[in-house]
Amino acid sequence: MHQVQLAGLTVDTRHAIGGERVASAETFESVSPIDGAVLARIARGGAAEVDAAVAAARAAFPAWRDLGPRGRGEILHRLADLVERDLEQLAQLETLDNGALLRSHRRGVMPRVAHNLRFFADWAVDELHHEPFETRGHTNSISWDPSGVAALITPWNAPLMLATWKIGPALAAGDTVVLKPAEWTPLSASYFADLAAEAGVPAGVFNVVQGYGAEAGAALVAHPGIARISFTGSVPTAKSIARAAADNLTPVSFELGGKSPLIVTDDADLDLAVELAVEQYDNAGQVCLSGTRLLVHEAVAEEFAARFAEAAARLRQGDPREESTQIGPQIHRVHLDRVAGFVARATAEGARVVVGGGANDELGGLYFRPTLLADAAPGSEILTAEVFGPVLTMQTFSSDAEALELANGTEFGLAAVVVCGDRARAERLTKNLVAGTIWVNCFFVRDLRAPFGGSKKSGVGREGGTWSFDFYADVKNTVYAPSGWKE
Repeated sequence: MHQVQLAGLTVDTRHAIGGERVASAETFESVSPIDGAVLARIARGGAAEVDAAVAAARAAFPAWRDLGPRGRGEILHRLADLVERDLEQLAQLETLDNGALLRSHRRGVMPRVAHNLRFFADWAVDELHHEPFETRGHTNSISWDPSGVAALITPWNAPLMLATWKIGPALAAGDTVVLKPAEWTPLSASYFADLAAEAGVPAGVFNVVQGYGAEAGAALVAHPGIARISFTGSVPTAKSIARAAADNLTPVSFELGGKSPLIVTDDADLDLAVELAVEQYDNAGQVCLSGTRLLVHEAVAEEFAARFAEAAARLRQGDPREESTQIGPQIHRVHLDRVAGFVARATAEGARVVVGGGANDELGGLYFRPTLLADAAPGSEILTAEVFGPVLTMQTFSSDAEALELANGTEFGLAAVVVCGDRARAERLTKNLVAGTIWVNCFFVRDLRAPFGGSKKSGVGREGGTWSFDFYADVKNTVYAPSGWKE
């Protein structure tokens, strides 16, 4: 059986290659983190399926390229229309598959899927240009030419939304795509392939190969027919991809881990600081941008900790399909055990539990209590390694110089949050923070016109606006001489 009925949708469990559904000899299970139910058995692809998908994408590339930005944009807008038509069902499907809050999928995540497609379709038509300029009477003309087949490898924490951050600009740029979604959350990508076909995306332009990273993913990034590789995930996996890409000199774009600071100065609005700090538990802490290291001025640390503990205790944990739930489960048993291991090692080394500290025994399953740890030893694992769960740490500082030293004291540099009552002071802090995105007295304000990416080991490259097209296209300069014309 190659189709399942879920959330009012018919979801095909096979790969989508060249406009056809293709089965594999082996399958793997898609399991809901809500209750452990097996949702479907998914085709398990490898080198053979990747070869077929790349061949289909290469064959489809010339016609897709030649449609031009406006022709491609019309199709992408139709695809966005279909996402909006099926928004409620997509929200329910994604919640079943990854355990994130249904209300968040309805109100923010799935609308953003459609927005991603529309934004990049329109940007390619309206904004992707550079004014010609003169060099000794010669005219320089800049263009963005489609590069070929883009390999996209996407994560499980917001599967379809994060996939369309890549799919949107890749297709709008004129590339064709082979998508390898995370094996823990394969369902929405598979359904999206059917929507793409319904919208009129030509066969072979958008392909989905399901499977494990060590099998399908490894074959995809090493394939000589790939022109671009975009990956969101962990640093160790990115290193493996970079080694494979190096053999073909394939350009890569990486959005990797974070261990972001949230700085609270002594003149900060503490109500706002607590509110923003508690927001870091969003999506059960499975957000790369989260400010998981709370750095609080010693003058307000005691009061902040007390207020934070009260606010965190009020969070309602439970079934993510219920409107009142504020924090749901971890994605998978392997991941829950990983999060629990970080906390166990930290407490064994002397860290103090302020809030939470372990699995939610009342709920069972994959639910881990929102946790805050204090008094961890400087340089310890819990302060330097990405947990990717509902686990925050708290440290204190006595000066802004110390705050910056703590904030920049990891190998990551993805994001930062600054809660401060003085604009000039905040500007001094942000100037010296090493991060791709910094929020001051706010969190998670994200505009697709802005560059997004990480510093240090948090990433390579930037996404958003023209930055996305700089990656997915070959940027070309054509120089015209003022003479030599026959007319």
